[in-house]
Amino acid sequence: MSKNKTRESSKSVHQHVLDLANERRIQDSQWVMEQMGAITKEEPRMWGPTIIGYGRVHYIYESGREGDMPALSFAPRKANLVFYVLNNFEGQEKLLASLGKFKTGKVCLYINKLEDIDRSILIDICKKAYAHTIKTQSLC
Repeated sequence: MSKNKTRESSKSVHQHVLDLANERRIQDSQWVMEQMGAITKEEPRMWGPTIIGYGRVHYIYESGREGDMPALSFAPRKANLVFYVLNNFEGQEKLLASLGKFKTGKVCLYINKLEDIDRSILIDICKKAYAHTIKTQSLC
């Protein structure tokens, strides 16, 4: 079985954010980091080359594949901020309907810039996604 590609790294979170090319992306990322730190009471850590994660949980899929992942995370990318929060928590669709301008993937929420959304709704989404992850996965 192959190893998980997204593993915790020793790269500096703060340097990663400061190295972002866009000042708005830096400011948005710093705000998100502050909020996620308050939600999780954890320090940020880099996972892979671009994901900023908080906490750690262990997962095991029905296939037998297992590994560790952050309990709450996001990635500041050139095109958008990617939040790994769509885990089917209770009330997810209702919150998304009130969020503002965004796109989604299977587990990802893509936001171009924070001014496009209601930040308080994003905080609620992060809180509920984190609580769901902690409830359904094993803490490390």
